[in-house]
Amino acid sequence: MPKEGQAQVALSVRWMVLPAVILTLAMVVFPLGYAIYLSFGGGSASGLGVSLYARLFSDPVFWSSLKITLGLFVAALALQLVLGTALALLLNRYDVVRGLVRTAILSPFMIPPVVVGMIAIVVLDPGLGAANWVLQSIGLPPLLWLASPEWSLLVVALIDTWQWTPFVALIVLGGLQSLPGRVYEAAEIDGAIGLKRFWYVTLPLLGPTLLTVAVLRSVDLLRFFDIIYITTQGGPGNATTTLNIYAYKLGFEFMDVGYASSLMIALAIIVFGSVLFFTVLRKKVTW
Repeated sequence: MPKEGQAQVALSVRWMVLPAVILTLAMVVFPLGYAIYLSFGGGSASGLGVSLYARLFSDPVFWSSLKITLGLFVAALALQLVLGTALALLLNRYDVVRGLVRTAILSPFMIPPVVVGMIAIVVLDPGLGAANWVLQSIGLPPLLWLASPEWSLLVVALIDTWQWTPFVALIVLGGLQSLPGRVYEAAEIDGAIGLKRFWYVTLPLLGPTLLTVAVLRSVDLLRFFDIIYITTQGGPGNATTTLNIYAYKLGFEFMDVGYASSLMIALAIIVFGSVLFFTVLRKKVTW
């Protein structure tokens, strides 16, 4: 094709994608810009300016919510990476199990979070739930799973882990199947078998895959909302009140939209920082 024809085709393709680009920018830039506008007191007669952000540093509930958000993020991400990798190794080792189970394990993360939350409420009900029935059947006392300040945050992390561990396993399984076989042959010659082969060969080679999973899950875990709101609504007390839940209550229950927006901007910065951290780390371990 002549160069003039190629240029015309390239130009026509750009015009075709332009509406999609404009729509995407509008859907991202306008909400973010409006949230920043509100977080500086936009629309308020008092014109609060940066005082809303200064309020963050003196708000004990903000610091408590930040601590809970980060704690939930670390606990759930660690559990999902460990269990997802273990499940992927199992599926990769046994072909028959992999063929039978792969479709079945897709189901948890295909279920809407609201449904997952309702299932958790039924299973963890203190009086009629299956979880306490199992505990009592083996001689252990029942627990207030979602109503206990000591257990509720861990239980929420476990619910999310149940839903998203299969997703992690599938991505890690794809990473395992793409690893070069010659590396394992060389490792076997050098005497690296069993746990040593996993620790010194498989795990380093899986580094980019695991960090990709960390990026994907970080975005969801740091803005965790659905399951918490369905199961505990941030309670008992503030035991499961993340930044998202706190901002929701301020914005929609107390109509403090400006301060809620400043909370969301702070959360957006944290999410962006975590994604940037894992992305930079991934580039360093790429083989």
